[in-house]
Amino acid sequence: MNKTDRLLAIVLELQRKGRQRAEDLAETFETSKRTIYRDILALCEAGVPIVSVPGQGYSLMKGYFLPPLSFTSEEATMLLLGGKFMARNFDAQYRAAAESAVRKIEGVLPESLRADVQYLQSNIRFIGPLTSPDDREQATLQQLRRALLDRNTIRFSYHTRHRSHEQSEPQTREADPYSLVYIMSAWHLTAYCHLRQDIRNFRLDRMEDLQLLPRTFERPASVSISQSERDQQRSMTARVLFDCEVARWVREGRSYYVSAEEEVPEGLLVTLKVRQERDILQWLLSWGRHVRILEPDSLRDLLAVEASHMLQNYQFENIPTK
Repeated sequence: MNKTDRLLAIVLELQRKGRQRAEDLAETFETSKRTIYRDILALCEAGVPIVSVPGQGYSLMKGYFLPPLSFTSEEATMLLLGGKFMARNFDAQYRAAAESAVRKIEGVLPESLRADVQYLQSNIRFIGPLTSPDDREQATLQQLRRALLDRNTIRFSYHTRHRSHEQSEPQTREADPYSLVYIMSAWHLTAYCHLRQDIRNFRLDRMEDLQLLPRTFERPASVSISQSERDQQRSMTARVLFDCEVARWVREGRSYYVSAEEEVPEGLLVTLKVRQERDILQWLLSWGRHVRILEPDSLRDLLAVEASHMLQNYQFENIPTK
């Protein structure tokens, strides 16, 4: 980064974060404190009102604002989310460019807008390739973003996949929405479920009749959607062995729940972290005779029962005649 770009970036950084020490700025821009001292002096000589407090750092004089662009909260949120997504998924050169762009956009947001944008930004995640939502899902996402910002309790009908035939009708749920996560082609809502009296994840495509209630809630400070906490929810370990002939395709079609892979003489040994056996049942069934479950026994038994039911569909007496 040349000096001119760095001077502008320093102003934006101070505008975005408030007071910063010289060592903080030096770390952000990967330079020395001595260089930062010279940059601050250059900005002051150029008329930028920087306030220096010994031992505390630098800040912009209250009321000073550098507004080269104006964004709505929706525009800024999409740009920042996109920039962070690119920073995570591209090479080092474009990662640095994306991080620089994010800092600049955050720096020019007025304080009244910055809080809303940062709240949405910290509570929406992307894991896996994005697909375009249909009209119904777009409407649901728009309502949920508003519920996240305004802390509105929501009510909706929810279809649960693994329930008995007698319980196949959707349940009415009320929940306090905490965050949105996009995982492997599906949006998920993390929320406090009033029915279960606990935090639950809901797939948006299983939600119907969504309503924003006038009742609001206080979000607990301890709630987070960090990767480590998502991993803690997956307390069951499964180990499965794939034949050598499909090892390449297993890597290509890797499950979201895979935590480790190891090549062994018999094939590919895969370790998965799941919440329950059914999380990976369909994925394992898709590999047919080329997969063998080593543990847990409960997963092996579940797959055996499912395979037995599949076999019944192909018994001679069960095949419909023309």
